[in-house]
Amino acid sequence: MARYYFSCPEVYFGEEAMTALSQFNDKRVGIVTDDFMVSSGKTRYLINHMPQAAVCIFGEVKPDPDIDILTAGAACFKAFKPDVIIALGGGSSLDAAKGIKVTLEEYFADHHIDLIAIPTTSGSGSEVTSYAIISDPQNGRKYPLISEHLVPDMAILDPNLVLTVPRPVALDTGMDVLTHAIEAFVSTGANDFSDALAEKAIALTWRHLPQVFSDEKDIAARTHMHNASCMAGMAFNSAGLGLVHGMAHAIGGMLHIPHGKINAMLLPIVIDFNSQQASAETRDRYHRCAQMMGIDHAVPEQAIALMTQAIRQNNRYFGIPATLSELGTDRAKVAALRSALVNSALADGCTASNPRRATAQDVEGLIDQITG
Repeated sequence: MARYYFSCPEVYFGEEAMTALSQFNDKRVGIVTDDFMVSSGKTRYLINHMPQAAVCIFGEVKPDPDIDILTAGAACFKAFKPDVIIALGGGSSLDAAKGIKVTLEEYFADHHIDLIAIPTTSGSGSEVTSYAIISDPQNGRKYPLISEHLVPDMAILDPNLVLTVPRPVALDTGMDVLTHAIEAFVSTGANDFSDALAEKAIALTWRHLPQVFSDEKDIAARTHMHNASCMAGMAFNSAGLGLVHGMAHAIGGMLHIPHGKINAMLLPIVIDFNSQQASAETRDRYHRCAQMMGIDHAVPEQAIALMTQAIRQNNRYFGIPATLSELGTDRAKVAALRSALVNSALADGCTASNPRRATAQDVEGLIDQITG
């Protein structure tokens, strides 16, 4: 029997969510973020809610954090010895903070550090997961670290923090939410708890992401997307993901493509692949995904085909290219990396819970499709 795991940190959400920080007013608080969050006043926005706290800021997180960032962050906080680490930012800052917290707890063996995650994008779901994506720039790889010690103690979902996220980033990260939810729903580890959250995340994203595209200042649409991102994170943290993420980590890491964008590009291709030799249960689950997206067709195969068509149309509407060639990626570079991409995708932890087992030949075929 499989051992299932579902975790749910304390989650504060809505426009008053940030007031939860007042409970750390007498603590030593380390903030892990990037330089933009510091210069734009977002860190001050946090500190104003805990004016008596002793605060130390590590603001040097870069996209796709590597081991060097974790080491530098831990070094910054060693003398300070924080009681609490607050991760403020997108997936990169949240992942870096997780790594820094674990590194510090190894150093201070007797000292527990609370981890508070405050996402400023609606995408990674990292604020509620046991995953951290750490890069290896030497080999152009991204590695998902997975440990129950990486689950934050608290998540604060403040929609005011995502209102200023530029439309292209909001769309890429929003498609990451849809990918998380669909992959969790059809994963081999799917369960009653993950299903409930994945279903809601699919419905919310399909309805509200186009509203963010139409009006990026729509606070209601942004709030629903922020909540959906968190729900999808809880779902895949329990159920696992699939081949879209396995391939996205490889392709995104080696060709430097934003994670949400490459997920959006791969999603319809991998759904087509998975549904070709699908079990009755997988076909039924994809059919239910289509229904959650408002696609009503009694024949599962037809519904799934209409769903992938609708995802492709949405991508085009959002300005997300269908292929790497359309994105402007050098085909020769893809060809040179081909075997490394295949090996990396097959070795990725996310691929293990894909509903259809993929061979090296299968992944090569999918790389041909995504290359265009």
